[in-house]
Amino acid sequence: MTVKRNSYKDVLFGVAIGDALGVPVEFKSREIIAQKPVTDMIGFGTYGLPPGTWSDDSSLTLCLADVLANDYDLQNIADSFVSWLCDKLWTARGEVFDVGNTTHEAIERVLRKVQPDLAGGFEESSNGNGSLMRILPLLFYIKDKPVKERFTITKQVSSITHGHVRSVIACFYYLEFARKLLTNNDAVSVYHEVNTEVTSFLAETTINPDEISLFSRLLKGNIYELPVTKIQSSGYVLDTLEASVWCLLTTTSYGEAVLKAVNLGFDTDTTAAVTGGLAGLLYGFESIPEHWVLMLARKNDIDELAKRLAGKYERN
Repeated sequence: MTVKRNSYKDVLFGVAIGDALGVPVEFKSREIIAQKPVTDMIGFGTYGLPPGTWSDDSSLTLCLADVLANDYDLQNIADSFVSWLCDKLWTARGEVFDVGNTTHEAIERVLRKVQPDLAGGFEESSNGNGSLMRILPLLFYIKDKPVKERFTITKQVSSITHGHVRSVIACFYYLEFARKLLTNNDAVSVYHEVNTEVTSFLAETTINPDEISLFSRLLKGNIYELPVTKIQSSGYVLDTLEASVWCLLTTTSYGEAVLKAVNLGFDTDTTAAVTGGLAGLLYGFESIPEHWVLMLARKNDIDELAKRLAGKYERN
């Protein structure tokens, strides 16, 4: 599969800028934000940090990308997450903040030498968005592999922190959507193609149909037809996946998509990071407002990492 533009920059900056836009208003309700909607890159707010500061979402995304720029190694990926938590690897400004409980507990298991794909929580209650928020760079490693292998590898990488099948399906759906965006600029047609193909694939697995049915608003409905009142933006993985696809399909630019995600409220940084990854692929790095890029923490380091990924996976 030949990718368009520089999809490596599209992904890394798309995620990090969405994340940074959401950090200052994280945990604020939709109603509170609506009194003063976010329209630009701001700072301080929830964590008192300068504009352009990204959170754990981007840190773990960049950790994954950093390992993949060398090669796929599940233990190395898990170890990089340990280095982030313990040694501040790939933090925006040398500080770890906003760590989800499920992710924190899983990384502690990795520290105790638990096998990486067994470290994540497997309970139904362990379905926060902590693997979805960081999974996107895996796209470049799996994009040319058969669908069963794509699912298997996605499951491995999700399970470092989130092993329940619901989180795995969410990551798989997101990566399949992103994979289509590599070659197709029509987001609505991508949505319908992904729904058909993912539904067909999941039907052939041994996954409990009750789990698959939880994704029916995405897989069977036209989620972009739902009003904002039906879209949730909590830290629950399915809410984040639905909200990100909804934001992408109901807007016409990168900036509009990520700001719509932020203004949904609550888990603003993750909703915008997940939305931003897809919007970056759809519209390209060049479409991101330049002053947002200039304000982004460690933008030169992110750019260098994108170049390393391109050197590893570019097929042109």
